Amino acid sequence: MRSQIILFFTLMAFGVFGQQIRSLTLNEAVETALKNAIEIQNLKLDEDIQNAQNNEIKGTALPQISADGQLTYYTNLPQIPFPTSDFSVYQVLEREGVRDADGASIGVDKATRGIQAVSFVAPLNYQFGLSVQQLLYQPDVFIALKARESVLELARGNTAVAVDKVKESVQKAYYSVLVAQNQKSVIDANMQRLEKLSFEMGQMFKNGFVEKLDVDKISVTLNNTKTAQNQINNGIAINLAVLKNALGISQNDSIILTDPLDVATLQSDIVKLEQEVKYQNRSEYKLLETTKILQELDIKRFKLAYLPTVAAFYQLQRSGQRNEINDVNGSGPWFSFNTGLIGLSVNQPIYDGGQKKNKIQQAKLKLQKIDNNIIQLSRFIDMENSIAKISLTNAVLNLEVQKRNMELAESVFNSTTKKYQSGLGSSFEVIQTDTELQRANGSYFQALYDAYIAKVNYLKSIGKL
Repeated sequence: MRSQIILFFTLMAFGVFGQQIRSLTLNEAVETALKNAIEIQNLKLDEDIQNAQNNEIKGTALPQISADGQLTYYTNLPQIPFPTSDFSVYQVLEREGVRDADGASIGVDKATRGIQAVSFVAPLNYQFGLSVQQLLYQPDVFIALKARESVLELARGNTAVAVDKVKESVQKAYYSVLVAQNQKSVIDANMQRLEKLSFEMGQMFKNGFVEKLDVDKISVTLNNTKTAQNQINNGIAINLAVLKNALGISQNDSIILTDPLDVATLQSDIVKLEQEVKYQNRSEYKLLETTKILQELDIKRFKLAYLPTVAAFYQLQRSGQRNEINDVNGSGPWFSFNTGLIGLSVNQPIYDGGQKKNKIQQAKLKLQKIDNNIIQLSRFIDMENSIAKISLTNAVLNLEVQKRNMELAESVFNSTTKKYQSGLGSSFEVIQTDTELQRANGSYFQALYDAYIAKVNYLKSIGKL
């Protein structure tokens, strides 16, 4: 009943301060981290951005339709100088033989010439139109259309690399906490045992069965164990903080790790890990392969830049002028007309000072760098896998040895304690065997942690995190 009351108030405290209690398996911890990781969220947004950019590129190959309009009113009409002459009038008069008042013939030599300002623009004008353009061929656009999926795959590859990093960090942090918590349980049990032994020695000292030196020795051992207990508690707190950060949750939340530390399962899992290295399983390798594909398309884009750009277009425009003093063909003050235009535009590059040639050369050199990076990464993966195999094998062997040592140290301690309690052994032997047992326990848990970390490193080396 008491424990239920304590649990109730503990849960109430967490609810009041907005904290959460999370029970997590390893897989659930990984899923939580992947869901909360800001870096992965941003990379997924980059995928969405790239997808939108792909649709933008696709749009450039579709018909481009636009409309425009304009309405203008001239407060002062534009004018041009226009020649004037009455030559034609005098020409008629001369042909008809008309004479002036003095009886002299009227000829074209009396015609006059001049200049007057004339405007051919009405005060009020409007114009609106519709234009359609269809790109028929443009090298860089069509290469971009071809590269859309590869560019999107590149964004996904960046996400995959980040996902593997998150998985690795979460698994290592999870195992560090889990091993430390199990080690704490053993240290706490050792502490209880030593406190009991210290009490018993104190009673035996009072009764004159042991010396003060024996009591002091057990007190020193007890103090050392308390120090180890504090260190493991601090270590757990630090490891939990690291794990919470990797999970992307509040440091105020409480975590309960539910996966057990099962040595037999660990060893059986490790046996199943004997796999060949496949470079394509590594996200970094696939990312470089995608980069290579894009670089090859870049070379092709620069080569095709020597070809012309071809586009078809059509324009329809309606214009009108308004002049109150004019009446064109009975249309009233408005004179409107339509203009249609259809055509084909071709732009052929002729000479650019060798720019395209040098761009092709640069792209080819970048491709060589990518090939070199792929070779380098392959070598690194081989090395990483080789080291991971050796480390995993040694970790498993060391774990088996440390487990036997711990079991043997525990057996020796139990036998020595029984002898001491029966009066057949000394307190020095008890303290010495207890020290050896604690050292064996520490070595065992370190070996257990190393084995789990070696497993994670090996899974990473074969791309199976």
